Amino acid sequence: AFLGTAAVFACFSLSALFARRRSFLYLGGFLFSGLSLMLLSSVVNAFVGSTWLFTANLYLGLMIMCGFVLFDTQLIIEKAESGDKDYIWHCVDLFLDFVNIFRELLVILGMTEVGDSPLG
Repeated sequence: AFLGTAAVFACFSLSALFARRRSFLYLGGFLFSGLSLMLLSSVVNAFVGSTWLFTANLYLGLMIMCGFVLFDTQLIIEKAESGDKDYIWHCVDLFLDFVNIFRELLVILGMTEVGDSPLG
């Protein structure tokens, strides 16, 4: 899970670094809307207990977190160029992205290893 997370994080960060300036900043609204949708589906799934909804939420979360790596990397570049040199908070943003991708991959790999979901 750690090697997969490192590979995913490195690929998405490098693609954000080498992409056109501000080309991924439009993703912010979509990503936060996706997080809201995930929160709503998690609350619904707490009452329903659907394995399919849990798995869909898991893979959607992985895609959203990969999008956040793109978004946060370009946002950090733009902030740094405009004078915001707060390296600690920039590192915290990227660290949280890394941890969330690691958590999602860990659960996905745990599900495929056991052959069942944690709900059932």
